Amino acid sequence: MPRAPGALPLVGHALRLWRDPLGLLNSLGRYGDLVRLDVGTLPVYVATSSELVYEILTAKGRSFEKGRFFERLRPLAGNGLATADGEYHRRHRRLMQPMFSRQHIEEYSGTMSRKAAELVESWRPGQRIEVERVMSTYAVETLASTMFSTEFGRPAVAAVRDNLPVLLNHLLVRAASPRLLDRIPIRPNRDFDAAAARLRAVIDETILGARDGAAPERGDLLSLLLAARDAEDDGRLDDTEIRDELSTILFAGVETTTAALSWTLAELGRHPEAEAAVAAEVRSVVGDGPVTIGDVPRLPALRRALDEAIRLHSVTLLMRRSTEPVELAGHRLPAGAEVAFSLYAIHRDGRVYENPEAYDPDRWLPERQRAAGLGREAYIPFGAGSRKCIGDLYTYTEATIALATILARWRLVPADGAGPREVASTIPRAEGATMVVTPRG
Repeated sequence: MPRAPGALPLVGHALRLWRDPLGLLNSLGRYGDLVRLDVGTLPVYVATSSELVYEILTAKGRSFEKGRFFERLRPLAGNGLATADGEYHRRHRRLMQPMFSRQHIEEYSGTMSRKAAELVESWRPGQRIEVERVMSTYAVETLASTMFSTEFGRPAVAAVRDNLPVLLNHLLVRAASPRLLDRIPIRPNRDFDAAAARLRAVIDETILGARDGAAPERGDLLSLLLAARDAEDDGRLDDTEIRDELSTILFAGVETTTAALSWTLAELGRHPEAEAAVAAEVRSVVGDGPVTIGDVPRLPALRRALDEAIRLHSVTLLMRRSTEPVELAGHRLPAGAEVAFSLYAIHRDGRVYENPEAYDPDRWLPERQRAAGLGREAYIPFGAGSRKCIGDLYTYTEATIALATILARWRLVPADGAGPREVASTIPRAEGATMVVTPRG
C-alpha cells in the first residue's frame, strides 16, 4: 500500500497533520485510492476517492464502527449518536429520528425565521461585521431556542457560546495526536476536557430543572427527549443519555450551520454576479415578508450557492474502525484497522470535479450535473448510509432561511484586505471574514 511521504520517527505524520491538515489530506489522492498515514506509531488508512468513501459508508458500513476520532469526542458527547455504535446507536437513532422530521422542522422554522429577522434588524448601513462570529451567535441562539424552552435554556445558551469555540479549536488536534500523548496533560487536552465538563454540567442542570415540568406540547427538543419512550424495552431515556444527545446536537449543529452560513456569505461576497442572481431570486420569491418554510424549496439558486460553499469547505477528517477483516481498493485490512477519509478532500477531487478549487454554484444545475457525471457518491456533505447525519434537513432549512432573510435586505461586501482565511478545524473556519453591511438597492 502506498505510504504518504514525510513521516518522522515516533510521531509519523502527526506533525504534518497538526501543521497543515487540509494540505496534507488534499494531496493524498495522487498516491492512490487508499494511502497509509502514521499517527505516531498507529497506521491510519486514508480513503481518497469518493467511490471508496461511499462504499465504506454504505455497502461495507456493517464492517466498521466509529473509531478513534469519535472516541476522542467522548468527553463532550458521551455515548450520543455521534459516538455510539451497534444496537445502542440503532435504538437511539430510531428514537430521535422523528424529532428531525419535516413536521418538527416546520415547527422549528418559525424560530429560525424570527432569529434571522432579529439579526438583520440589528444591523446598520456601513456596519462592519465579523461574519463567522455573527453567524456562530445566530446558530447557537437559534439551535438552543429549538432545543430548550426560554425558561430553562438561557444558561445553556451562554455555556455553548463560551465553551464551544474551545472544543472546536482542539478536537482535530486531539484526533490527530499519537497515542503516547493521550495521557499527557498537554494544553489542547486540558482546555478541551475543561470546556466539555463545563458544558455537560450546565446541560445536566437544565435537564434537572426541566424534568418535573416537561411537556411534549412545549415543542422543544428537550421536552421530546424527556418524553421519548423505547417501544422495545418500554423505558425512557435517563438523564445521562439525554445529556449526551443534547451535547452531540449542540456541537454538531452549531459548527455545521456556522460554517455553511459563513462560507456562503464570504464566497458570494467574492463573486458579485452569483450574489446578484441569488438576491434577485430571493426578492422575487420572498418579497418584503418573512422567510417561511414554504419558501425554502422555491429558492434553487440559493441552494446551489449553499451547496457549492459546503462542497469547498467540508468536514476535514472522519474515521472508522474495522470490526472484521475487510477489503478496500484491493487491499485486505485486518479487524481493528483505523480507516479515515476527508470530505474536504474528496469534494475537491479533480478526477470528479472540473476546476475543483473554483466557487461555481451553477455546477449544480441539473444539466451540468448530468454532463459531468456527478453521481450520488460524489457529494456527501452529511455522510451516507445508516450513519448519515440526522440533522441534514434541519441545517439546510436553517441556513436557507437565514441566508434568504439576510440577502433580501442587505449586501455583505468584503472589507478591504479582509478576505477569509481557511483555518483547519473539524470543519474549516472562515477566519478574518470582515464584511460591510450595505442596504439592498
